[in-house]
Amino acid sequence: MTVYNYDVVILGTGPAGEGAAMNAVRQGKRVAVVDKRKVVGGNCMHLGTIPSKALRHSVRQIMQYNTNPLFRQIGEPRWFSFPDVLKSAENVISKQVAAHTVYYSRNRIDMFCGTASFLDERTVEVVTPGGTVERLIADQFVIATGSRPYRPLDIDFSHPRVYDSDTILSLTHTPRRLIIYGAGVIGCEYASIFSGLGVLVDLIDTRDQLLSFLDDEISDALSYHLSNNNVLIRHNEEYERVEGLEHGVVLHLKSGKKIKADALLWCNGRTGNTDKLALENVGIKVNSRGQVDVDQRYRTSVPNIYAAGDVIGWPSLASAAYDQGRSASGSMAENDSSRFVDDVPTGIYTIPEISSIGKNEQELTQAKIPYEVGKAFFKGMARAQISNEPVGMLKILFHRDTLEILGVHCFGYQASEIVHIGQAVMNQKGEANSLKYFVNTTFNYPTMAEAYRVAAFDGLNRLF
Repeated sequence: MTVYNYDVVILGTGPAGEGAAMNAVRQGKRVAVVDKRKVVGGNCMHLGTIPSKALRHSVRQIMQYNTNPLFRQIGEPRWFSFPDVLKSAENVISKQVAAHTVYYSRNRIDMFCGTASFLDERTVEVVTPGGTVERLIADQFVIATGSRPYRPLDIDFSHPRVYDSDTILSLTHTPRRLIIYGAGVIGCEYASIFSGLGVLVDLIDTRDQLLSFLDDEISDALSYHLSNNNVLIRHNEEYERVEGLEHGVVLHLKSGKKIKADALLWCNGRTGNTDKLALENVGIKVNSRGQVDVDQRYRTSVPNIYAAGDVIGWPSLASAAYDQGRSASGSMAENDSSRFVDDVPTGIYTIPEISSIGKNEQELTQAKIPYEVGKAFFKGMARAQISNEPVGMLKILFHRDTLEILGVHCFGYQASEIVHIGQAVMNQKGEANSLKYFVNTTFNYPTMAEAYRVAAFDGLNRLF
C-alpha cells in the first residue's frame, strides 16, 4: 500500500470536482482528484449533460431536414435510428474528455482511478480496479461524486426493456413506443428526443403540470409542443408496478390504467453517489436521497470536508456545480472566489428549448409586487424567420414603478443563449438594471438578441 500526501483531495472529476481542483491549484495547493473512471468528466460528461444535449442537437437537425420544404429538393424525409444518432454524441464525449484531460495535466493535478472511502477526516482509501489499495492524506477534501438515477427496489432494472437515464445510452434499437416515467427536466428532454425520432411517447407525470417551477405560460407552451409532436402526457398518475414482457413492458398505474410499450425509461429522481464513501467514519450524515448537507460556504458538518454539485442537491445543474466547486475551494482559502451560488439560470434542452432566470409571474403575484410584462414573439423576428425557427417567445417581467428587471423567461430557438443577456442586466445595480437599457441599446439586426428591444417596447406600451 502506497501513501500520498496532499493539501486538497477532491472526490470526483465532474464539473464540481473540476471547479474545485482548478481553483485550489490557483491558490498554490498540491491537489489530487479521485474518480472511478480512468477518464475525467464524471457522469455529466459520460452519461448526462453532454450526451443528452448532443443527442438533442442531432435530432433537431433530423427534424429540420424532414420538415423543411427546402430539403425536398435533395430527397425525401429520412428515418434515423437511435443508435445512429448516438454516434454523434460519442464523438462529442471523446472530444470533451481530451480537452478536459489537458486542463488537469497542465495544472499538474494527480489523478487516481478507483473507489474512494474515508478512513478518518484526513484520510481516504482508494481501491483501484486492479485491487491495489492507495491512501491519500490531505488537510482538506471536497466531495463531488455527483448523482445517479434513483431506482426503486420494486422495479427490475435488469430487464432488457427497462432503462434509466444512464442505461438508455446503451439502447441498441429504436422502440416504436416508449413509456417515460417522470416528467421532470430529464424526462421532458428525452420525450423531445425520442418523439423527434418518430417514437410514440407516453410521458407519465406524477403532478398536474409539466415543470411547475417554470412560468405557467412557458410550461403550457412546452406541453403544447410536446403534444403536437405526438407525446401523450398523462398527468397526476403514479405507478403501481412494472410488468416485464419478453418483447416489451406493461406499466400498471394506480388509476387502473395499463400502458404497453416496447420499452420503459425511468426518469423519476436522482440519488447522490455517497453510499461507498464510508461517511459514517467521519460522522457525515446523508438524507434519504444520499445527499449531503452543506452551509453557504459548502462546508459539511466536518470543518475540513466540503461538498459541491449534484451530491448536495439543488439545483443539480452542471453550470452551478462548477461554480459550487470553485466556491468550495475559495472557502478553504477564505478568499473572494467563494460565494453561495443562487443566481442560476434554468436551461432545459427540450425541443424547443427553455431558459429562465429570476421570478415568474406566479411568484411576483403571490409576493404582491407590482409588475408588468413585455413580450417578443419569435414568429415576428427576422432572424427566427431566416432560421425557419418561428416557435417561441421572450418574456420580460419588470417592476411597474422602477422598471427593474425581475425575471426573464424564454422559450424557443437559442433560449439558453438569449437568457444570459437578461441575466447580465439583472446583475447590475440601480438604474443600470432597468427596462430602459434594452430600449436605449442598439442590437445587431437581424439577431435573436433584438427580441429584448421588442419585448421592452411592448412592456412600456402596457404602462399608463
